[in-house]
Amino acid sequence: MVRIAPSILSADFANLADAIDAVSAEADLLHVDVMDGHFVPNLTIGPPVVKAIRRCTSLSLDCHLMMTNPGDHLEAFRKAGADGCSVHVEIGGTDELIDRMRELGLDVGLAVNPDTPFDHFSPWLDRIDLLLLMTVFPGFGGQAFMGEVMPKVREAREEIDRRGLRVALQVDGGIDESTAAVAAEAGADTFVAGSAVFRASDPADAARRIRAAAERACSAPRS
Repeated sequence: MVRIAPSILSADFANLADAIDAVSAEADLLHVDVMDGHFVPNLTIGPPVVKAIRRCTSLSLDCHLMMTNPGDHLEAFRKAGADGCSVHVEIGGTDELIDRMRELGLDVGLAVNPDTPFDHFSPWLDRIDLLLLMTVFPGFGGQAFMGEVMPKVREAREEIDRRGLRVALQVDGGIDESTAAVAAEAGADTFVAGSAVFRASDPADAARRIRAAAERACSAPRS
């Protein structure tokens, strides 16, 4: 099943409630990019904004924690209303972070940078709910999709299916109608789209078109 996760990083923060309302009918969850200015060079939002978002939507809040010390903040994000958090495998301490997210009742996500090999995250596939394979290097919105990540998407999909795991396979970075189709053909099922949705003249229609493109690709035989 294709799921669309509009990224609020590209939304109008001065009218955030309206921006969320504009895409709610076509969104399966909302993607919340949290950057700490250390793990990545940008600085975005924290639990107070997540709490404000929680008040204006019932959609699941999928928080991507681009942070060097996410374990110090997981409880705050859960209390603010996050439904799930994704932490980066590159920071280490993955087992402990997964355990902590389970203790807090969060959906467990593991995020992976474009240049991180498959075997650096595959040992945790049976312990997570969501695998986020970045199709850009994290830190800024509006970057170009990296097609060279698709072999890793295919490998992850094959392993998830081979082991019969219930793990969502999410892609994030440069996702629009055309790239969503490419990623869906490779095996992705959850698509984070920021600029392509919130900077469109009709955000809901943009999300609808991305979903349709991904669904068409999913229904085609994989090469």
